[in-house]
Amino acid sequence: MQTRSKFFDDMSQLMTNAMGVAQGAKDEAETAFNGMIDRWLADRNLVTREEFDAVRAMAQKAREENEALKARIAALEAKG
Repeated sequence: MQTRSKFFDDMSQLMTNAMGVAQGAKDEAETAFNGMIDRWLADRNLVTREEFDAVRAMAQKAREENEALKARIAALEAKG
């Protein structure tokens, strides 16, 4: 009976170790893939979502300022 229990303990330990190795390999593969994608995107001069949102906000602010200046010019021309 004890031999069987030792066998199952050894098999359990082996499976646990194998799962740890598999998880480590998965994490390493994901890191390598993400790095490859980042380099690929950088080579194509694509912008990040954060950069896009920042430029969009700047454009919106410029449009609002432009409208305010148009209204101010119209008011000054109406006085003159």
